[in-house]
Amino acid sequence: MGAHVAVTGVTGYVGGRLVPELLAAGHRVRAVARNPQRLRGRPWFEQVETAAADATHLEEIRAALEGVDVAYYLIHSLGTGQRFARRDRLAALTFARAARDAGVRRIVYLGGLHPEEEGLSPHLESRREVEDILLASGVPTTVLRAAVILGSGSASFEMMRYLTERLPAMTTPRWVDNRIQPIAIRDVLRYLVGSVTMPPEVSRAFDIGGPEVLTYRDMMQRYAAVAGLRRRIIVGVGVLSPRLSSLWVSLVTPVPASIARPLVESLVHEVVCREHDIARWVPDPPGGLVPFDEAVRLALQRIQDADVVTRWSSASVPGAPSDPLPSDPDWAGGSLYRDRRRTEVAAPPEVLWQVLESIGGEVGWYSWPLAWRVRGVLDRIWGGPGLRRGRRDPLRLLVDDAVDFWRVEEVRPGRLLRLRAEMRVPGLAWLELAVEPSDTSAGRSVMTQLATFHPQGLLGHLYWWAVTPFHGVVFGGMQRGIREEAERRAAGVAA
Repeated sequence: MGAHVAVTGVTGYVGGRLVPELLAAGHRVRAVARNPQRLRGRPWFEQVETAAADATHLEEIRAALEGVDVAYYLIHSLGTGQRFARRDRLAALTFARAARDAGVRRIVYLGGLHPEEEGLSPHLESRREVEDILLASGVPTTVLRAAVILGSGSASFEMMRYLTERLPAMTTPRWVDNRIQPIAIRDVLRYLVGSVTMPPEVSRAFDIGGPEVLTYRDMMQRYAAVAGLRRRIIVGVGVLSPRLSSLWVSLVTPVPASIARPLVESLVHEVVCREHDIARWVPDPPGGLVPFDEAVRLALQRIQDADVVTRWSSASVPGAPSDPLPSDPDWAGGSLYRDRRRTEVAAPPEVLWQVLESIGGEVGWYSWPLAWRVRGVLDRIWGGPGLRRGRRDPLRLLVDDAVDFWRVEEVRPGRLLRLRAEMRVPGLAWLELAVEPSDTSAGRSVMTQLATFHPQGLLGHLYWWAVTPFHGVVFGGMQRGIREEAERRAAGVAA
């Protein structure tokens, strides 16, 4: 039978991914959060115990850890302002005492890989202080020190992603050539789960890293290669202080400055594993640790797969640790642009659906026909299919049907039609048309129209910004045209 474990930080990047891994390994899990109701949407919610506790409140944490064999400490205050170190210190001291009082047999902490030197960045110094507090708690403790964690939603990975995707050429501080040993989120979780069974005499820190040591420059270039971007032009200069660098990062990327600054300050250090002792208790997998390129591919595959739009438009459940979670920050997961429009239609849902399902081909797109024809001609010039493909059937659509320069990705009869663009665009695009009954009156319906675009590189962002002014004409006109056609058909039926 597995152990009884408590996980703090379950609403965070690592904690939210650790819980299902622990359940899969046969452990009983107690999810500890200030507000457990925030966890209700998680697919594993019904499989865990929950406990409400504030990390700085001794009695609450002690009660949350009662009867637990192993307690995961995945709390840190990065992004909460300049006093994050003070908050982390108080939370660690409180947790250490509560774990000892509750009779916890092991603490597991995910910290930061750092060199053995003075003058660490505030972020790494705080991580080192927390590990010292937990190791001195009197409870056997496993400290896992990781550098950059590779996976969608990881702050370090997202910062690298946005810099690489948005800047084909950049000047960077000298830390761009510092060596780093990144690690895939899959391997981090494997080490965290494997720490449950460590013998009681083991109480120490372990360096954990992937199979490759790279510079930050190397990581950006290899990310670009995996993402299908051109090789980046990266020029290192010595005039950018960590503060200026973090301001630059927060300007270029959506990563908040309160998170970007401590991360950038930490990049002035080389972070390379000095040992691999963890393998004695948590052996490497048969195929070895996940290489950098594979970790990036895993982090990007939900975007590259055909069904990626379900992550953004419906309640999909991530199937792997590298997948995005709904609880990840809004700025995580890469850039995503949307144009969403809703309108009420004086026609029943079944009539509106008939109009939507017959769109394209000879019927057209119900807005600015000249613009659609010009876009089709340009697409053919650029090597795309243009509008020449039409439709297989004028009335019915099936998954994988071609509709002009779109491909049918999903059909839920009477409810939803999702099209994936096969036109030549610098990114990935979808158009989703949904039908639902109106709440205001019988015989009426509501149409939702959602255009989604995931840009590739700077050109992708420029493309979206260039076409945005025309969305009111194209998408707005399309919505009006569909509504008018549905209402005309409904009136004909009524007559």
